[in-house]
Amino acid sequence: MCKTDPIKKREDVEKLKNYFLSEGHIRDYAMISVALNTSLRISDLLQLQWKDVYNFNLRKFKKYINITEKKTKKKTCIAINEEVKHALDILKNSLTNINADEYIYKSRVGTNKPIVRSTAFRIIKKAACDLDMEGVISCHSLRKTFGYQAWRKGTPPALIMSIYNHSSMEITKRYLSIDQEDKDEVFLNMNL
Repeated sequence: MCKTDPIKKREDVEKLKNYFLSEGHIRDYAMISVALNTSLRISDLLQLQWKDVYNFNLRKFKKYINITEKKTKKKTCIAINEEVKHALDILKNSLTNINADEYIYKSRVGTNKPIVRSTAFRIIKKAACDLDMEGVISCHSLRKTFGYQAWRKGTPPALIMSIYNHSSMEITKRYLSIDQEDKDEVFLNMNL
């Protein structure tokens, strides 16, 4: 399996999201935004239904996404931030007559089926190529980007490890993809 990289530059994260908006691909914009802000694996993300994020009785977004991760079988609770609400609201407003049991990232093939991982992969790879993004960018890059950007904002690695449900700090370190440039920045900004 090929190693994927996180998106390290914040401006590249914004370029990726804006790419989908400018192309009018609202579903894909929402998929990217939610992935970047929740750290969900693509297999879990694509299985989300509207009832997982939106309370139809109260007509508002829920505070949390509660799921059992497909890979680890662990329950996880993810706070829905403003960026996620914004992206999902744009998507919701672009659709007509959605119901609670509909998949959020619906395929254009079949009735109420989510897009498949290979489709998500092609969507992300095409955008990364069109934007000349550095590194190997794939679906898993979005999950890694969450951790890298959280680490850059000062989130302790142990907390990132817990969010990822990783079994060891070594796995989390690999996800963060800390390189010489990151180390250089620490040294150059220390100036004690």
